[in-house]
Amino acid sequence: RKVHPNFAVPGGVNKALQPSERDQILAGYDDALATVQVGLSIMKDWAAKNVADVNKFAVFSTGYFGLVTPEGGLELYDGDCKLIDANGKPLEQFPGRDYLNYIAEHVEDWSYLKFPYYKKMGWPAGVYRVGPLGRLNVASRIDTPLANEELKHFKALNGGWPVENTLFYHYARLIECLFAVEKVHVLLDDPDILSTDILNTRQEWVGEGVGVIEAPRGTLFHHYWANGNGQLQRVNLIVATGHNNWAMSKAVDSVAKTYMNGQPVREGLLNRVEAAIRAYDPCLSCSTHALGQMPITIDIVDAAGNVIQTLRRDGR
Repeated sequence: RKVHPNFAVPGGVNKALQPSERDQILAGYDDALATVQVGLSIMKDWAAKNVADVNKFAVFSTGYFGLVTPEGGLELYDGDCKLIDANGKPLEQFPGRDYLNYIAEHVEDWSYLKFPYYKKMGWPAGVYRVGPLGRLNVASRIDTPLANEELKHFKALNGGWPVENTLFYHYARLIECLFAVEKVHVLLDDPDILSTDILNTRQEWVGEGVGVIEAPRGTLFHHYWANGNGQLQRVNLIVATGHNNWAMSKAVDSVAKTYMNGQPVREGLLNRVEAAIRAYDPCLSCSTHALGQMPITIDIVDAAGNVIQTLRRDGR
């Protein structure tokens, strides 16, 4: 099962990696690296030819949030949470288990999702972005050589200030792909990758735990409370889509204001709105609709609140 492998179990995994499996993965390294490098080349070439769009398509200031290594480098699995402001100034760095001391959630009646924000700055001044753009803005380095060189180019895009362009989420995503390919090689070269110590069987009972990782779309907080039988009593999740809820809403607002000029609105606006959302959440349409394209309905409303035009695309 490639989509959801039957592999992870509580406390570890159900099978140790075999030498033949390691060698098979290593054999694909060169092709994987070349593929990512082609993608980076395409992205940079496209951005150079479309500078005007890149610089006006949902560009706005926020804070940025992500995990970092003890040295301040890009981290996906461990490390501390780091938050910077719109100017790149560090605001906080803290262990994930303390997230409730720093993050609160705002509620709007027009959204099912809550809006996380930095407590000390309040709502909405404390909004931030997560995911590839957030991670690369908070990281000072990447611990693999090719990705670190690419990070230097990324950091130079806005003169050393945080990169604010929504469309550069894709560039950041490709840099992370490069890091992932390089890191896979490093891990597969480590003899411990073949260890058979694959399950934590310790029985100490705590009853409460917080897990924090970087998923491709952004930071995940999973907070669980359980009774002595291991039954969950309470759960609190803050997922990447939630963290970026304000930013996605702002991106749609920005795209509409940038590309609507008072003339009858054409279907191209649907594509631009989808592009704004997909930059943050490329999985969203597929995770909610098994087949077809992303369904969108846009109502154009005048100053009096009257719907004057509707654009609609179903999911078929």
